[in-house]
Amino acid sequence: MAATATGKRKLAVAQVRLKEGTGQILVNGRLLADYFPRLSLQALVQEPLKLTQNEKRLDCSASLDGGGISGQAGALRHGLARALLALDENYRPALRKAGMLTRDFRTKERKKYGQKGARKRFQWTKR
Repeated sequence: MAATATGKRKLAVAQVRLKEGTGQILVNGRLLADYFPRLSLQALVQEPLKLTQNEKRLDCSASLDGGGISGQAGALRHGLARALLALDENYRPALRKAGMLTRDFRTKERKKYGQKGARKRFQWTKR
């Protein structure tokens, strides 16, 4: 019993593989606590497993690429939720209600010409 899925967030992409095991999460060959030292990001990643009561039952191996640390954590969470769904379709209502199956489409807004940034304008003086 194994499942694979892809999760995305901002510019980060996560390829996730789930299989029966002891609850170990490997990210790019490193343990979760080593890859994401911040506890809030670790909790974010483990959310889908805790919601479906699989944190001690499934091993996760993930390959992350692109984006920053927060985007990668979000991509891993999205990939985990999709992989759990591939394992058992009965998880869909709980994952959907928690908003874990919806791709977060928010990305960085582009800089516009004639402006200093995406929203910030150049300084204007009347006299």
